[in-house]
Amino acid sequence: MIDDADHHVCPWQHGALLTVGARKLLNNPVRIVTPYLSPGATAMDVGCGMGFFTIPMARIVGPSGRVVAVDLQPEMLAGLEKNAAKADCGNIAVHQCGARSLGVGQWDGAVDFVLVFYMLHEVPDPQRLVGEVCAVLKPGGALLFAEPSGHVNGREFEQEATLFAQAGLAEVDRPRILTSRAVVWRKAGIA
Repeated sequence: MIDDADHHVCPWQHGALLTVGARKLLNNPVRIVTPYLSPGATAMDVGCGMGFFTIPMARIVGPSGRVVAVDLQPEMLAGLEKNAAKADCGNIAVHQCGARSLGVGQWDGAVDFVLVFYMLHEVPDPQRLVGEVCAVLKPGGALLFAEPSGHVNGREFEQEATLFAQAGLAEVDRPRILTSRAVVWRKAGIA
């Protein structure tokens, strides 16, 4: 979303660093997202950067599935498109969001899984973002929310997590992810 006095978006110049192999040792994207995805699913990666999670998600959902990759920075999305082409992942829809809104209403009620990983603390209006990502979820859909434990303290994380509960999601798990605080949420209804 937008860079202002209190919220700083990771510079696109650091995007390649976010996809390096060493990061996979700490946060293996396949291990983290596999429990929530299946072939043919529709997923959304909010704050996708250059595709650290997006590309593994696209491989898991397969050619009959789709991943919507959302980011504010066109340079991040260009890097993602380049990485996706190298990985032969043609099932990724790239979406540049606005500074104040994700603008993802066309996917309302159509997404099986949303990933909000290490980015909510960068957003000037977290409540709005949470409302938008909750709206895209299908009934029964899951959302994994995580923040870096070294950057977002426990109190701040719980305040952010409360926004998902206020938006009507039910907490179903607190997965262990190294260097992270994380919660899995589910939207009421039958998938």
